[in-house]
Amino acid sequence: MFKHILLPTDGSELSIAAIQQGIRFAKSIGAKVTGLYVMPHQQYLFYEWTTMPVHMLEQVAARNRELADEYMAVVEKAAKEAGIACDTVYEINDSPYDAIIRVAEKTGCDLIMMASHGRRGAGALLIGSETQKVLIHSKIPVLVYR
Repeated sequence: MFKHILLPTDGSELSIAAIQQGIRFAKSIGAKVTGLYVMPHQQYLFYEWTTMPVHMLEQVAARNRELADEYMAVVEKAAKEAGIACDTVYEINDSPYDAIIRVAEKTGCDLIMMASHGRRGAGALLIGSETQKVLIHSKIPVLVYR
């Protein structure tokens, strides 16, 4: 059946629940998992004629990396407790669905398991529309946790 499951996360409660269920499922079928966090590019414009100062971009990038580490620690801890193999991946992409599909293909995942929706508002990385895009564009089976 499935041997390698991709578990994308944005750190939301539903995403964390999907990870926990994904780990349980992986253990029950003897699969390994890969956790994924997609970070946005840091090219924000304040006004048409100016960009965010470099030091601010560096601070935002550092914070995104801290969040990525926190979110991947959840995946790693759950996998370790379940006794299953686990890798983690960080991607920079403004289209999370594209990164999810690309990472799944690149790492040889044969299932993507993700939450039906994630965070709301401007901080959203994985939202319902991203899950829908993964469902539409992925050739790899997708299991949606709701």
